[in-house]
Amino acid sequence: MASQPTRIAVIGAGIVGVCTAIELRARGFDVLLLDPEPAGGPQAASYGNGAFISPASILPMSFPGIWRRLPGYLMDAEGPLVIRWRSVLPNLPWFWGFLRAGSTWPRLSRIAGHLNALLADAPARHQALACAAGAGHLIRRTGLIYAFPDRAAYQAEVRFWDLRRRHGVALEELDTETLRARVPALSPAYRFGIQVTGGAHCTDPGGFTAALARWAEAQGVQVISARATGFQAADGRLSAVHTALGPIRCAAAVVAAGYGARGLARLAGDRIPMLAERGYHVEVASPRVAPEIPVMPQDGKMANTLTAGGLRASGQVELAADGTPPDWGRANLLLQQLLRTYPGLGPVDSDAVRRWQGNRPSTPDALPVISASLALPGLYYACGHGHSGFAAAPHTAAMVADLVEGKGNRLAETAFSLARFMRRRGRAR
Repeated sequence: MASQPTRIAVIGAGIVGVCTAIELRARGFDVLLLDPEPAGGPQAASYGNGAFISPASILPMSFPGIWRRLPGYLMDAEGPLVIRWRSVLPNLPWFWGFLRAGSTWPRLSRIAGHLNALLADAPARHQALACAAGAGHLIRRTGLIYAFPDRAAYQAEVRFWDLRRRHGVALEELDTETLRARVPALSPAYRFGIQVTGGAHCTDPGGFTAALARWAEAQGVQVISARATGFQAADGRLSAVHTALGPIRCAAAVVAAGYGARGLARLAGDRIPMLAERGYHVEVASPRVAPEIPVMPQDGKMANTLTAGGLRASGQVELAADGTPPDWGRANLLLQQLLRTYPGLGPVDSDAVRRWQGNRPSTPDALPVISASLALPGLYYACGHGHSGFAAAPHTAAMVADLVEGKGNRLAETAFSLARFMRRRGRAR
C-alpha cells in the first residue's frame, strides 16, 4: 500500500459513490466523499429507481430491428420509450451508437455477457453490504416476477429470456394458478409469469444509500458538502479536486457523479458519450393492496415494489434535451397502469400519491464506464450505468478500487473502459 496513492476523493454520494468510498476505505485508503447534497436524497437516480436488484437486467434497450420502431418512439407520447425530437440532432453520435449496440444478436449477447459478469452476484453483494452496515432489513431476497397477459406474450419475447438463461440467470415459469398464488393482488388479466428466483429488492433505496453513507463515516470516510468544479494536475498527474471551498488535495479521485460525470470528464479532457435517460416514479402511500414479491408487468415495463414510502411504480424511458422540464404526464401514466395492474388498489386519494423524476446516466451501448481517465492520470470513472446502477454499485466499487490500487481488472480494462469509445471513433474514420 505504501507505493499507492493514500488520499482518494470520491465525487458523488449516490449509491455508486457511497459503495466506492466504503470499498476504498476497507482497502486502507484515506477517503473523502464529495457531494453538495446529502447521500440518499431525491436528487440522485439511486433514490427513485424501481428498487430491483435483478440478475436479469443484462439486456440493453437496443435490440435487432429497433430502428423500425423509431417513428413510434418519436410520435407516441405515451409509450414506455419516448424520444423527444429536440434531443436527436444534438446527440446523433449517441443515437447511432445506441442503434449499433443491439443491431445483431451476437452484439446483444456480448453486451449481456459483460453485464452478467457485473450483476450475477448483485443480490449477495448487496445483502453482505447491508448486513455489515446494520441495514440488512432493507434488502429482501424474495425473487422478482415479470408478469405477462398470457404465454403468447411471453413467447413474443422468448428469445430475450433464452439469452438470459444462456448466461446463467435462474428463471422459473409461473402458470396462471401459481402466479395468482404468489401475487394475489395482481389483475386476472395477467395469466403467465417468469420469476427471477435469485433476484432481490430494496425496500428504501434512498434510505439504504443514506445508511451506507453513515456507516462509511463511522469507518473513517470524511464526507464533505461541496461540488466538484474541476481538477488540478502537478507533474502530469491529478493533484487536487477544485470545489467552491477551494482545492482539495488528493492523490487520486473517482468520478461517480451519475449524469454529472459527463461534464466533469470534459473538464479533465475526456469524452464520455452519455445521455440523461429520464425516468419517473409514483408512490401510493398506505396502499390497500400491494405485491409482497416485486412485479414488472411486461405490457407496461414498470417496476412495482412495496417500499417504505408505499407502492412504487417506477419506469418510463424518456430521451430529452438537457433542461427539458419534467413531463408529469409520464408519471400519471405509471399511476394509471398501477391501478389497472392491481384492481383492489383504487380509488386513490390524490394526497396519497407522490411523484418523482430523475436522470439515469446512459451510454449508447448500455455498459457503464468503470475506467481510468485517458487524459489525466490519477483520475478514474464509475458512472454511466443506465438502469443497472443500483444493482451494480457494490461490484462497480470493487472494480474501480482494483484500478486505483493498481491491481488491474480485466472487465474494467476492456468492456467497461473509456477507451472503447475511442476505438469506435477510430474505426469510423
